[in-house]
Amino acid sequence: MALLRTLFRPNYAQKLSLLATLPLVAAVAAIAALVAYQARDLANREIEALEQQFLEAKKEELRNYVTQARNGFYFIYGSAQPDDQEAKDQVSQILAAMIYGTEGFFFVYEYDGTNLVSPRQTDLINQNWSGLADSEGTPVVDEFIRLARSGAGYHTFLWPKPSTGEEAMMVAYVTGFQSWQWAVGTGVFIDDVLITVAAARAEVQERVQRTFLYIGAITLAALLIVFGSGMVLNIRERRLADVKLKKLTQRVFDAQEEERGRVARELHDGISQILVGVRFTLDNARRRLTKGDNDGAREPLEKGFDNLGIAISEVRRISRDLRPLVLDDLGLGPAIKALAEDFSERTGIACSFETAVFRNRLDQEAKIALYRIAQEAFTNIERHSGATSVSVLLRGNQQGAIMRIADNGKGLPTGQDNPGSGLGLRNMQERIEQLDGSLTILSSNGTDSGTVIEARLPLSHMLSPPESSAPTLKVGE
Repeated sequence: MALLRTLFRPNYAQKLSLLATLPLVAAVAAIAALVAYQARDLANREIEALEQQFLEAKKEELRNYVTQARNGFYFIYGSAQPDDQEAKDQVSQILAAMIYGTEGFFFVYEYDGTNLVSPRQTDLINQNWSGLADSEGTPVVDEFIRLARSGAGYHTFLWPKPSTGEEAMMVAYVTGFQSWQWAVGTGVFIDDVLITVAAARAEVQERVQRTFLYIGAITLAALLIVFGSGMVLNIRERRLADVKLKKLTQRVFDAQEEERGRVARELHDGISQILVGVRFTLDNARRRLTKGDNDGAREPLEKGFDNLGIAISEVRRISRDLRPLVLDDLGLGPAIKALAEDFSERTGIACSFETAVFRNRLDQEAKIALYRIAQEAFTNIERHSGATSVSVLLRGNQQGAIMRIADNGKGLPTGQDNPGSGLGLRNMQERIEQLDGSLTILSSNGTDSGTVIEARLPLSHMLSPPESSAPTLKVGE
């Protein structure tokens, strides 16, 4: 059932495979139809030529029969008068005796339609058959007389076979004895030719059908190979995607745990210790106030207030690291500038920030992504680079937005100057790829030239400026 549901409800990759096979099926069907048409047309022409050759051979044979018969009795006909009955009887006897094969014979009709000679069908003799037609309505005797009056000619018609009495196709050659007004001729049945032609046509049809079967089998095999390959690739890609998804999920969990651990450490090591100190100073001040030592209580109270100020600053710093309010309130430019200033103040590394004025604004997703990339870059510089100066450039152009962070540190270790080497760099790459952007990392691999991280976002993440005539704004303002 699951297989049936898969077949009748294909997924996106299977739909693509099916769509890719449609042109193949259409092309093969067109080729098969063209091949079949060309093969059938060529075969029909060959069969027609073969049939014509057979008929021409039969006609030539009939003409030779009539010519030989005429030569046999011409010495009688040539010297006889038109009303010489004795000569007519002699010629009739000669023609009646001239039978050949199992079906061949000569016939004689007077121009009025009376049969004089029909050795294999004697019931026709001495009867007038003018107007006689075959079962398909083709005139027979009248056509004999017309051909004889015109000199000679061939005629094709249906005629009962003497041996069986069944109609078959016959070709006759008729010549005229004009002085006697006789139509003399002979015919041959061509059913053997028709049988041969029919067999040839059947063989052609069988060959065409066999060709169709071969093309169909080849097409089916090709489709199975294409579809099977697509299924194998689909299954393989799905497995790889599952593996990547599991790794990505694990990285997300690891990042969450790392962030929770960092926040927990900062709360414990920073704010918690400061608040404990504040509690002790306040407790010391309370005891002194209880004893009436007001002057002695002033110093621990002032120290407690100072520690509370430090705790408030720490809370703000942690909050800013988790979600900087300045990013929502003032925009990306001021947020990264504040991040750079805080980084420089905390680490002692000189940090310069530059931004270019442009008309459009970044959308929220783009601002968060660039801010997090800047955070990750500053963290890596602080932990690993050994740099003494950092420069940050944020600007927009006709292609979109660019953020470039460069330091003069020792660069990345060999083999790790690509966005997929470490967890932080992978996070940068994944953030920028989700927005259809690009991340480029140029590292000196151990020299003092430092590292350059350049993030680019397409113009699709730039919001149009307001309709009103407002002054031009900086990035994120």
